[in-house]
Amino acid sequence: MKMIRIHPRIEMFRQLLRKIKNDDVQGISAQLTFYLILSLFPFLIFIMTLVGYANITMSDNIKYLEEIMPAEAVAIIEEIVQEVSEGRSQALLSFGMLATLWTASRGINAVIKGLNRAYGIEENRVFWRLRGLSLLATLAVGLVILFSTLLLVFGSWLKKQVFLLTDLPYIFYQLWNLLQYAVPLLVMFIVFTLLYWIAPNRRIPYKTVLPGAAFTTVSWITASVLFSIYVSQFSDFTKTYGSLGGVTVLLLWLYISSIIVLVGGEINATLAEQKA
Repeated sequence: MKMIRIHPRIEMFRQLLRKIKNDDVQGISAQLTFYLILSLFPFLIFIMTLVGYANITMSDNIKYLEEIMPAEAVAIIEEIVQEVSEGRSQALLSFGMLATLWTASRGINAVIKGLNRAYGIEENRVFWRLRGLSLLATLAVGLVILFSTLLLVFGSWLKKQVFLLTDLPYIFYQLWNLLQYAVPLLVMFIVFTLLYWIAPNRRIPYKTVLPGAAFTTVSWITASVLFSIYVSQFSDFTKTYGSLGGVTVLLLWLYISSIIVLVGGEINATLAEQKA
């Protein structure tokens, strides 16, 4: 009887689907989404407090986030930003930073748990080392989010100010438009690479995590744009969830983002198993 040989890429895809199911990626993504939603609002408080010292009206420019987020989710964030901006204080700065680091570090713990499960290894690092790694990773991711958000949100505003004050050639205008989106993508790719490389409880060659980091970066941007189009054109969550429609959209967007991050780790683990 002649054996049918399956193409290696098809077999890898089937193995990846089995790992995603067996490693409970959906369940861990739900856990990660919970901690992300808890840390989102303290993070907004922290950002608004910092922005207030720079005399920049973030609420007027935050609608630029609709390019990568659903409009309903942006509306929820905009409402919270407006409320926070009315009662900003130094106490909010310290509280927002501490609350964000603590709650978001629990989200990083969920990512570490998912990556360890993807590679089939147990977590045996001591508590203080694991917590320190989570806090450092949270701080790094938070700085990247801050940098990317400021560049996306205030990039257009800053571009107008620069070109009003200086008489630069038009090529610099085009270059600015390119860098405004290219730099955040590059920084996101670097951060995902470091996360997939350092977080698991085993030594991993950094080259083996590049495919997952590339997948996560491209897929997150693509999924965010497609989900935004779907919500705005083909679905009306307010008919089903009423006033909670915007919150539901925000939760779904964070859940999809969490799945993409964990699937990137599963891709790296699947490729490592095939090479082994």
